[in-house]
Amino acid sequence: MPYRVLMIAPTSFFSDYGGHVRILAEATHLQNLGHRVTICTYHNGDNPPGLDIRRGWGPPWIQRPIVGSSRHKIYLDVMLALRTLGVVLRERPDVIHAHMHEGALIGSFIGRLLGIPVLFDFQGSLTAEMIDHHFLDPNGFWYRPLRWLERQIIRWPQAIVTSSYNAARVLREEFHFPPERLFTVPDAVNTDTFRPFDDIPEWRERRARLRAMLGVPPDSPVVVYLGLLAPYQGTDLLLEAARLVLQEMPEAFFLIMGFPGVERYAAQARALGILERVSFPGRISYLEAPRCLALGDVAVAPKMSATEGCGKILDYMAMALPVVAFDTPVSREILGDLGIYAEYGNAASLAQCLLQALRDREGSRILGRLLRERARAHFSWSNEVHQLVELYGRIGARESLAQTE
Repeated sequence: MPYRVLMIAPTSFFSDYGGHVRILAEATHLQNLGHRVTICTYHNGDNPPGLDIRRGWGPPWIQRPIVGSSRHKIYLDVMLALRTLGVVLRERPDVIHAHMHEGALIGSFIGRLLGIPVLFDFQGSLTAEMIDHHFLDPNGFWYRPLRWLERQIIRWPQAIVTSSYNAARVLREEFHFPPERLFTVPDAVNTDTFRPFDDIPEWRERRARLRAMLGVPPDSPVVVYLGLLAPYQGTDLLLEAARLVLQEMPEAFFLIMGFPGVERYAAQARALGILERVSFPGRISYLEAPRCLALGDVAVAPKMSATEGCGKILDYMAMALPVVAFDTPVSREILGDLGIYAEYGNAASLAQCLLQALRDREGSRILGRLLRERARAHFSWSNEVHQLVELYGRIGARESLAQTE
């Protein structure tokens, strides 16, 4: 029998990045299994087809996606909590699946009030994210109260599911979360959507048009990045590494796709003297992501966060791209022995790894094929979502008699 699942996503869902992709994939695959999913989220964001999205109230002048920590989230979360309570009272879900700490806070309050079990989908530490976004000073007055609040929020749900084993380790070691209530359902990828296009006859012509549209020279070897642009994502270090790469391989080109901060990083590239060899097309639709990534010869994932996952690596792998990443537990967890690892936080090391991948064309092609095989074998959403359904039952969700429409 199916479950009625209420997801709480305190973010501008859907905005074509990171955690939003996980929410979209979970909801879509749960529905494919016959479960009914309702998503409560902020007032702004795109509406992916086929999903039941209920939006909270919010000021009409805030339409841009709110990425990371923001003071606006305080009143948006209050509005979302009221909206979610109304939806829960009408829909009577069997389980609340809460994303992010604000979602876990809202979900736990409503769940306790109405006797509904709550699963917290943990994608990284709240205070660590605030520090990453320069919203919180680890030595300031507010750090300890917010760290205390984070500890309380973590304890309230019936169980936590993490997107990486590294995040589970952080919860055990830093927050002393009981292991019997802690589970890991790793990020995954749809390898039918994210795939090489070399077997499509018209791809060569389409590829040439897309390269021209994105400002990529016809014959340049291309390094691709797709994700948020921010210091904790390693964007500053990536541009410094690009400068070093271009000193040794001036024919190379960097296609850096994502948002926010496009103007800031374009100015930084100009100051480094590399803007002519870097393109910043801005936000890329998730539907267009596979074709844009297919322009690359090498993919890069310079993320600096110590607690968050890195789902973009899985997209790169599915596209059969060799992946250069900083040597972090999450990168190792996903790539295994097939990653090209740079010293953490070292732009010169990142540049040398990129040069290695760009110069060894045949070796990179072989590595890319092996990475795609790894993605297909170990990171399938169909397997991961079955684990979520098992967790719903384990924490006491009631199976619903109502079928999905």
